[in-house]
Amino acid sequence: MNRTLYFNYIEEKLSTLACRIDSRGKLNILDLHVHSENFYRDFFNKLFGWQLDNLNKKLQNVEAIDLVDHVNKLVIQVSATNTETKIESALAKGIIKKYHDYTFKFISISKDASNLRKKTYTNPHSINFIPLSDIFDTKSILDKIFSLTVNEQRNIYSFIREELGGDVDVVKLDSNLATIINILSKEDWDNQGQSISINSFEIDRKITYNNLNAARYIIDDYKIHYSRVDKKYTEFDASGVNKSSSVLAVIRKEYIENFDVKSADELFLIVRDNIYKKILESANYVPIPTEELELCVNILVVDAFIRCKIFEDPKNYNYAAT
Repeated sequence: MNRTLYFNYIEEKLSTLACRIDSRGKLNILDLHVHSENFYRDFFNKLFGWQLDNLNKKLQNVEAIDLVDHVNKLVIQVSATNTETKIESALAKGIIKKYHDYTFKFISISKDASNLRKKTYTNPHSINFIPLSDIFDTKSILDKIFSLTVNEQRNIYSFIREELGGDVDVVKLDSNLATIINILSKEDWDNQGQSISINSFEIDRKITYNNLNAARYIIDDYKIHYSRVDKKYTEFDASGVNKSSSVLAVIRKEYIENFDVKSADELFLIVRDNIYKKILESANYVPIPTEELELCVNILVVDAFIRCKIFEDPKNYNYAAT
């Protein structure tokens, strides 16, 4: 397995784990062998080289702190709730005074935390805490994983596979993408009788938030097809053919790999063009007219944008129709 396939597997598993958060903000761990805090303890130790221990095994239900590293002087809160109030509440707890010379880190395991890194927090006990570098979420963790060597990624891959099981057939990612394209190419996209189950205002807000100008026109043109793509994904996933996550993982990988380009518009177009090339190079691709292929690629990339797989989401972003 190569570097890209290791990364795709890890991304798939972390994203799936994040989606196990229920309506109360709790992680469903019925099918895990250990408590989630222990999983993340071992995961972060491998990823960052820390020496974290679970504080709750010594002191039951400690508020504000879940994991502690006495060697590197770190205290960490792992949370499914990522709000400014949640962080400030942790920083204000009396137990923080015991670790005044440590660094506090906050890890959001289910939601994007990019907006939290831009805020200023009340820190009554003056513990070391720099939001920009001490707040983590799935995306920033994946960025870290992507920068690792293939051997380091293999180590993370082996750990996650052992802990979470259920291997994903990442070898089929590209073929799934080509298959979806071939299927979409047979759709009548001029049919206007479809149901539009998206919140256009929220999508416009995300476009503005990411400073997308030229790409705005592409998104506006193809966002109306979201419900049609969603129906296709649902049909496949209901039958156990996990094509939706496979296709979205390929698109997201292109986004992460090119994240450092100069402008958001350029990044959007690079992702689209690279997906186009990837399909043409797939052994499973059945040639279709160029204009049909371009249409389908635009639809899939815009769909990934709407679904929060590429580009940052503004606060409380919700694309679902109300």
